[in-house]
Amino acid sequence: MELRGVDDLMDLLLACRGVWDTPDRSGDPVDLHDHALQTAALLRRSHPGDKELQVAGLVHDIGHLLGPGDDAGHADRAAEAVRPLLGDRVARLVALHVPAKRYLAAASPDRRLSARSTLTLAAQGGAMDPREAAAFAADPLAEDAVTLRQADDAGKVVGLNAGVVEDWRTVLERVASGAGRRGAVG
Repeated sequence: MELRGVDDLMDLLLACRGVWDTPDRSGDPVDLHDHALQTAALLRRSHPGDKELQVAGLVHDIGHLLGPGDDAGHADRAAEAVRPLLGDRVARLVALHVPAKRYLAAASPDRRLSARSTLTLAAQGGAMDPREAAAFAADPLAEDAVTLRQADDAGKVVGLNAGVVEDWRTVLERVASGAGRRGAVG
């Protein structure tokens, strides 16, 4: 899917309303729309100055909408969709949210995941081995990806009001504008 601008992305985010990470709704307890808003709101609270991280939280799971049922590939699909509009850092954070889950499963094996995340972990490669974990930890975005993952895991609360998608339009426009300037320079 080609996102030609923030309006297209806003439409895609709104289309996540009533769409679940599993077609039969056996997965996480909130739809993709509420999950996106909760994840972004948690990141806004914990990292108020990092708009790209917040936006990565907002868009990290749109791959479930773009390719239903592809738990292993949803992060890469979402990253490919947002890269031209939101830039490389946002796209890399989105792509890294699954490896961050695998890393955390290795680094903190007693850490609790949602029932759905526990099931998808196997399809996504399981806990990282020590070599994979070391390579992930060496990535300059590893810490931010772990932060995104932690917000992802926490952003699944039924009934929590985390605002509306329209609240994010200005932030999305700012990040898209910055990505466009960086793309024109580099």
